[in-house]
Amino acid sequence: MIMPLAALGRFLRKMMSLHKDELPAAGKRVLVVGLGNHGMGDTRHSVGMAVLNHLANKLSVGDRWTRDRPCCGDVAFAPLGDLQLILMKPRRFMNVNGLSVVGAAEMYKLGVEDIYLVHDDLDKPLGKVALKLGGSARGHNGVRSCIHCLRSDHIVRVRVGIGRPAKGESVERYVLSRFTSTEREVLPQIFEQSTKLLLEHIQERHRTQPNPTVCGEPTNIPLKSDGA
Repeated sequence: MIMPLAALGRFLRKMMSLHKDELPAAGKRVLVVGLGNHGMGDTRHSVGMAVLNHLANKLSVGDRWTRDRPCCGDVAFAPLGDLQLILMKPRRFMNVNGLSVVGAAEMYKLGVEDIYLVHDDLDKPLGKVALKLGGSARGHNGVRSCIHCLRSDHIVRVRVGIGRPAKGESVERYVLSRFTSTEREVLPQIFEQSTKLLLEHIQERHRTQPNPTVCGEPTNIPLKSDGA
């Protein structure tokens, strides 16, 4: 069950008052969230968290993750030009990831336009990555939670394809399973392409402040024939 908005507001105000840590000095901040299930970072459904790990390493902050208790997430801060990126992996189950996202938005005084979500996408094959602004959750519980808690669907999303299960296999079992050995061979390329799309869009958006409905073309990464 998702917390009612009134109770959520009271909870967040209480938690903000308890947060005594000094926030890092920065100009404009951008929040990048890898959606997933805490403790299940190696599953298909948590591929967004794996992309965040790759991004943190790329920005030389992979060893600087810290636990943010008020937001209930692991966070790392990284400079990007004049911006400061706040990388976050919620320490919650997927269907309530939005509570961590709205907590961080309140904590760091961010608008919806300052938030990026990275998540898995069943409707795209493994190897395809796309960046899109807004739209419905399309059945994704983590995105639905974020839309509900932020009260807006105008969120930039990096959609990382994981493909659909084989005939006869349940979607729930599929998304909570690990990638095959063959699939794992192409994951580094997928993570790199995902972070490239993300960083390029953040930099371009904050230079020109564009507001397109769809940003960039989907990218395909070849996948070898599947294996066990």
